[in-house]
Amino acid sequence: MSKIVKALITALSLLLLSGCVHQELILPGAGNSFWSSGEENATVDVSDLNTTVQSEQAVPRIPFPVEEYSRLARSGHATVKGTISVLNANGERILGKQTRLYLNPVTSYSRQWYQESYLGGRKMDKADPRLFNYLKFTTSDATGHFAFYGVPAGRYYVIGVVRCGQECGYSTPQNIRVAKEVSVGSSGTVNVELSKNL
Repeated sequence: MSKIVKALITALSLLLLSGCVHQELILPGAGNSFWSSGEENATVDVSDLNTTVQSEQAVPRIPFPVEEYSRLARSGHATVKGTISVLNANGERILGKQTRLYLNPVTSYSRQWYQESYLGGRKMDKADPRLFNYLKFTTSDATGHFAFYGVPAGRYYVIGVVRCGQECGYSTPQNIRVAKEVSVGSSGTVNVELSKNL
């Protein structure tokens, strides 16, 4: 190994150990854990999960607030559980069966996403990859029920997708985003009815 390569490795190691580089990669664990995986992340788009947006021009994201995220707890003792669905024009409930859901901590960064993309229907620039270190993931069952375990106290957006076609008035199946803000205490269970009227 050349002296230059050794020097670069040493310098990078010192930066990581000193805390100057804040991009922690958390590997997948059993169950509902925080993780960062390129393959899995490719299936989760925290900017635009639906195909219908008001504008084709992407809204620029604010800079990733490193200090704000560094203050967030990574593990806790609370549970967030519920069901995900949409209600069609006839009032029929379409369940989000075996779909990916995630908890996104409420920060200035995620609040911009919620206002601009979820409520405003605007396309946004790609999310900073560091965000994935702070998301918590799960998958609903065949009846639309889901649960997140070991959730730290705080405020979160619970976000998921319901795939719906003709029963929702679409000629081809669409991914319909559903999101809701919840407050989580230091322990206990928060029950969430994650639903949206079409």
